[in-house]
Amino acid sequence: MSSVTDTMNVFADLQSEPPGDLRLRIDRAVTDALARAGTPPAPPRLARALAHATQPGGARIRPTILLSVALACGDDRPALADAAAAALELIHCASLVHDDLPCFDDAATRRGKPAVHRAFSEPLAVLTGDALIVLGFELLARAAAEAPERCAPLVATLARQTGMPDGICAGQGWESETQVDLSAYHRAKTGALFVAATRMGAIAAGQPPDPWDELGARIGEAFQVADDLRDAVMSAEDLGKPVGQDPLHDRPNAVTALGVEGATQRLKDILAGVVASIPSCPGEARLAAMVRWQAERLVPQPHARSRA
Repeated sequence: MSSVTDTMNVFADLQSEPPGDLRLRIDRAVTDALARAGTPPAPPRLARALAHATQPGGARIRPTILLSVALACGDDRPALADAAAAALELIHCASLVHDDLPCFDDAATRRGKPAVHRAFSEPLAVLTGDALIVLGFELLARAAAEAPERCAPLVATLARQTGMPDGICAGQGWESETQVDLSAYHRAKTGALFVAATRMGAIAAGQPPDPWDELGARIGEAFQVADDLRDAVMSAEDLGKPVGQDPLHDRPNAVTALGVEGATQRLKDILAGVVASIPSCPGEARLAAMVRWQAERLVPQPHARSRA
């Protein structure tokens, strides 16, 4: 186990805080959106459920990447970038609410507190996820005046990476198939919103998004493999959510397929190409530093449990 621990110590925990200025931008945009959504005559319990699902936030890694790409590309419309970041975070939070439902993971906790369906009821959890998705797209529509020509590509990107054929809905759908390609599953279930993050960051700053696909895909795959490793070697108390969900539900998992050592090596291989995949841009050096920081903090040292 010591060799695995040594390898994993190269990386780090994505539960850590993003840089303070980016965190402030993200949280302010999310809070403003929730305030509008919760204005009377909104149903008060549903409004509280939306806040429960999004605040306090987790690592905010996806919107942090989005804003980091926007900054690297010039960030000439910061209000639009903030709206895009908050929209992406709301979609991510919605996916967590739905993932935790009894029909999927039946998870009791999320981010160290009761899952929405445990705190507010299953019907309100379904509505919470739905409302957060709609609110995300409303945010982009409201921000359209900042740069109308950029709004449609932002909406199209977020919709594609949320839905079908290869967004996070497709990722959830793969779990119902009898034969699953692990890479395709990871690209849809986790990679999609990271691709959305890098593409939307470029679009918000008025830059072509296609060169940013590879960076988002690499980060997403690394994140999913790291998540599988955390699930294998850490406790529910450490993670703030149930562990062992993939074996319990017979779902694809990098550790199940490759073992802990193999999954760790796979993570190293993915991360080796992450910085190299950053497109040329004015803020390339700063973005590379941020990506290295996130990569170095991807997987925490295991504490309480191990599954070889």
